[in-house]
Amino acid sequence: MPLLASLPDTTLRQVWAGSVPHTAPAGQTLRRAGDPATHLLLLLRGRVAATATTGTGRVLRFGEWAGPCALDKVAVIDGAGHTATLDTLTPCAVRSLPRDRFLGLVDDAASVRAHVLRVLAGHARAQQRQLAATATLPAQARLSAWLLEQAAALPGGRVPLPGTQQALADLLGVTRVTVNRALARLRRDGLIELRGGTVTVLAPELLERRAEG
Repeated sequence: MPLLASLPDTTLRQVWAGSVPHTAPAGQTLRRAGDPATHLLLLLRGRVAATATTGTGRVLRFGEWAGPCALDKVAVIDGAGHTATLDTLTPCAVRSLPRDRFLGLVDDAASVRAHVLRVLAGHARAQQRQLAATATLPAQARLSAWLLEQAAALPGGRVPLPGTQQALADLLGVTRVTVNRALARLRRDGLIELRGGTVTVLAPELLERRAEG
């Protein structure tokens, strides 16, 4: 787990002993937005989605995370409640580390502190990019940018869609029909191949031009 990777074995054993194990099937809610963040969730295996629902009932999807990783560190640090609802997409294995133990690691271990700062900086940059995209870019450009970002971290340019097209629409802040049309346009123009729930990027240079809007 990146957060804990540089800790010595003795400290890792203390973290393990001081955390509570939990397994969850697919489709279970681990935490709801606004719930008190009394524990840091350490996702050992599986995938989790983070969402929020607006006052009008619209679902906003912030993304999904695969283990091993630590979930919603921001909420545990500021103590103001979870920033999103965390739902399991696959069967998951989780350990819950009490907030005071996690904050103790941040105070005492320079590597943990540096990792947390990098994550927070990354979140801030990502939110700025998403806000700019939502305010200025058409749906096809948002989709193209998301595909390029995902493909850069995956072998062969093969990008699994986050569940359903509705989930992807929630992530991009558009409607399902709009996402369907944008995917169809990119496929028709030969920039991507869509098979089942996986998109293969065929022409990244041309897709980058579409991402510029």
